[in-house]
Amino acid sequence: MPVNREFRPARLAPRRPAVQRLAPLAVALACLGFLAATAAMPAAAAAQAARPGAPRGADPWWRHAVIYEIYPRSFQDSNGDGIGDLNGIARRLDYLESLGVDAIWITPFYPSPQVDFGYDISDYEAVDPLYGTLADFDRLLAQARQHHIRIILDMVLNHTSDQHPWFLEAARSRDAPRHAFYVWSEGRSVDSTRAPPNNWVSLFGGSAWQYVPAVGQFYYHRFYRQQPDLNWRNPRVEQAMFAAMRFWLDREVAGFRLDAITELFEDEQLRDAPVLGGVNAQGDPILSDVYTKNLPEVHGVMRRLRAMTDRYPGERVLIGETYVPTTADLDAWYGGAAHDELQLPMDTLVGLGSRLDADTFRHQLSEEQTQLHHSQPLLVFDNHDNVRSWDRFGDGLHNAQIARIIAALLLTSRATALVYQGEEIGQTTATPTRVEDVRDPIGITGWPRQKGRDGERTPMQWDDSNPQAGFSTNPHTWLPVTPNYRAVNVRRESADPASLLNWYRSLIALRRSNAALRSGRTVMLDTGNKDVLTYVRVAAPGEAVLVSLNMTPRTQHVSPGLAAAGVRGSQLYTLLSSPATLPAAAANARLSLPPFAAWVAQLR
Repeated sequence: MPVNREFRPARLAPRRPAVQRLAPLAVALACLGFLAATAAMPAAAAAQAARPGAPRGADPWWRHAVIYEIYPRSFQDSNGDGIGDLNGIARRLDYLESLGVDAIWITPFYPSPQVDFGYDISDYEAVDPLYGTLADFDRLLAQARQHHIRIILDMVLNHTSDQHPWFLEAARSRDAPRHAFYVWSEGRSVDSTRAPPNNWVSLFGGSAWQYVPAVGQFYYHRFYRQQPDLNWRNPRVEQAMFAAMRFWLDREVAGFRLDAITELFEDEQLRDAPVLGGVNAQGDPILSDVYTKNLPEVHGVMRRLRAMTDRYPGERVLIGETYVPTTADLDAWYGGAAHDELQLPMDTLVGLGSRLDADTFRHQLSEEQTQLHHSQPLLVFDNHDNVRSWDRFGDGLHNAQIARIIAALLLTSRATALVYQGEEIGQTTATPTRVEDVRDPIGITGWPRQKGRDGERTPMQWDDSNPQAGFSTNPHTWLPVTPNYRAVNVRRESADPASLLNWYRSLIALRRSNAALRSGRTVMLDTGNKDVLTYVRVAAPGEAVLVSLNMTPRTQHVSPGLAAAGVRGSQLYTLLSSPATLPAAAANARLSLPPFAAWVAQLR
């Protein structure tokens, strides 16, 4: 939910056997020479590499998961209205299973006026007719289970729509039973005029306070004025919101991604925010968020929420939209050493920047290992609120090679991985060039400094069968399809063994089958090399995988120093490489990596 363009700088059945799920992948791997090293492996290792559905031990499913974010408006339209829907998601479950994802996170599809495209909810226990019906959702849940895919819902706890029955009641009278569900203030008098109680501004422009004449008070809204903030100091709010979540947990969803969860509380005294200087895209003063974000009271709610969801079977998971300044701050969202809050707060520090810099990534990944009390990281490089990683990290010339490096980092690190729809085919950001084409309200109010989030929300590019890229039969899709759809689409890339899509499929399959990539510890290597990120994942003696990523347009040399790092082995066998010609090498050799190369090798 938060927009910060400054960030730029029931148990599921086992998966089907590999022969059923990954036949196209085997062809792709063979064509690329990715399996050449397998023949040299011991028979047991080769057998393991061929079993993507191998048992994972006692770890919870989310610890090794690949989670795929679906923005339903843009994923697949099933009824020809130009807007994606739940039945469209169901149509693409075969694709999602072939990709190898473990769960899908679906952004809000609840009834909504759609001011913020579903993040302004008017009913937490139903489906907006735009996306289908509750019966459609139940059917999707059942079909996803057959494809061995869990479903995670987006839950907006910070605010409701101003059309929610709670707020409609609250805004009629101060004596209304639910008036105290929201944050109200009498305001203050300025030159004999009633004014907001403080200087807080909405993240989407203007004052964060809206006056309601019927009650003679202002209500607080961190986001749009149509999104009044809930008053989480009122225990009845917690009871009502937890009940809404139980409605979906009882239907056996796998958990929730918690939108804007850091914004849940605000300063009880409503003190003015410190002014930092300058103005934002909307022309508002830039303020500190010390009184509106990450207040300590939120952690009590998280502990109670975790306790509630833990009472359900099937290892339900809580994911947090946690934009925080440091890894140490992120640790609090796990509950620190107690591990009693969120299982997977998003680590936005690693992937939502814009610098392809080996030192930066090395530092951030090392902090994950040392500052999170052994909690499981969740890495994200793309989502519906940020310019796509293809454009943020790309240099305009080597974007396709850089996208492979990003994928390798995401899928060979020890973190749970989050993939956003289209990321796996190299879908690009299509930012509007004219204000009259903008759909996102923040782009309208912030133009031209802030052009909104439409560019990363364009329809999924399935094929080149029609100008709508297979997303819809309607020529007037809610956002236009990106013009490069003829070259960048799922069907074309599925048929190309050397495509980015098949690189993702290969990485996900390897991550699932290889013990070191699945659960091994991480050892950073060649740490003095500022241009190449190199690390080894070690599961046990004889089970280690080296990853080396050249983040420059020049050939680089790497001296891994495996023996000095206490990692034993004499030979490195290529598992995956980009370019595909990188050969095997002696473990003590000085390695030469071509520009923007990515190498994943088994140590034996």
